[in-house]
Amino acid sequence: MPNSSYEKLTATFFSIVAGILVGGLVLKIAGLPVGEAYLVMFNSMFSRANYVAHIIVKSTPLILTGLSVAFAFRTGLFNIGAEGQFIIGATTAALAGYFLDLHPLLEIPLVLLLAVFVSALWGGIAGLLKAHFAVHEVISTIMLNWTAFYLQNYLVMLEGFRRPNSEASNSINVSASLTFFENWKYSDAGILWLEKHPLLADFLRAPVNGGIIIALLAAIFCYIILHKTSLGFSLRAVGHNADAAEYGGIKVKQKMTTSMLIAGALAGAAGATHVMGVSRNIAILASMEGYGFDGIAVALIGGSGAWGPILAGLFFGALKYSGSKLQAALEAPSEVIYIMIGVIVFFTAMPKLFGKISDLIKKRRAHAR
Repeated sequence: MPNSSYEKLTATFFSIVAGILVGGLVLKIAGLPVGEAYLVMFNSMFSRANYVAHIIVKSTPLILTGLSVAFAFRTGLFNIGAEGQFIIGATTAALAGYFLDLHPLLEIPLVLLLAVFVSALWGGIAGLLKAHFAVHEVISTIMLNWTAFYLQNYLVMLEGFRRPNSEASNSINVSASLTFFENWKYSDAGILWLEKHPLLADFLRAPVNGGIIIALLAAIFCYIILHKTSLGFSLRAVGHNADAAEYGGIKVKQKMTTSMLIAGALAGAAGATHVMGVSRNIAILASMEGYGFDGIAVALIGGSGAWGPILAGLFFGALKYSGSKLQAALEAPSEVIYIMIGVIVFFTAMPKLFGKISDLIKKRRAHAR
């Protein structure tokens, strides 16, 4: 294994360990049993099929937003705007899924493609501003996040789309749903069959949906684009050194815009699959939902490749879901999970620190010999 890959794995491992230790320290200060708390979390991840299903569902948007941020990283761009792109994808899916009423074989791909297309354009705005007007993508994407936030809140309240006497939209049609066996599992035949298969019945109690398949296909897409195409070579060259890439004949401005278009599409897919598979509608937002910002952490932990965000997304999803069980089991603050995640991201952002620690350990071992 190359030394750089070894260092990344070492940094990630120590970051996770540091996060767990700090989380335990916070629990200890709060007067809660650390061992019991982590046992609750572990059981909440693996002891039931239903828990595993919920983790998969919770991880799906994190994987897609993580891929979005990671893809932009490869072109030297910092996509802070995955949150806004997620919102745009969710809003587009909610609108299209409600107003279109087609056969599922037509409506599902059409709603998904519309959401991905609109979100790609939304992400492309930041790429265009960066490429042609030197507007830093961090500034433009932050502004676009808030624009998306208030745009959703405006659209939710439109007559004909808003659910009467509420601050939420009407639900999407069943023909636009990605949820597996949505009607069958509540039918007489479904209930009878699931009674004979309790493990699968427990798994399907969660809103298991096709979003995870889309996330895995998106990872394969990213891998093929980045490593098997001339476009990917150009994008990676721009990310390594934009000046050298331009000198070599690569159209840097075009590649920056293309990168943000693809990043926007990936984050939009996260929003679309969340609406089509879990929430079924959108509502007035009091604050950012956080999936795009969590995607930044997933990309940092998973690296800027295509496969790392899958593992990192599942890890974060498991932490978030198991953390929610702490409050009920031990009356512990579930916020301790966010402290752990913050520490993990903090240390992951400092790989040189762990590199120096690793070098120090090696020197001491060599000296001991």
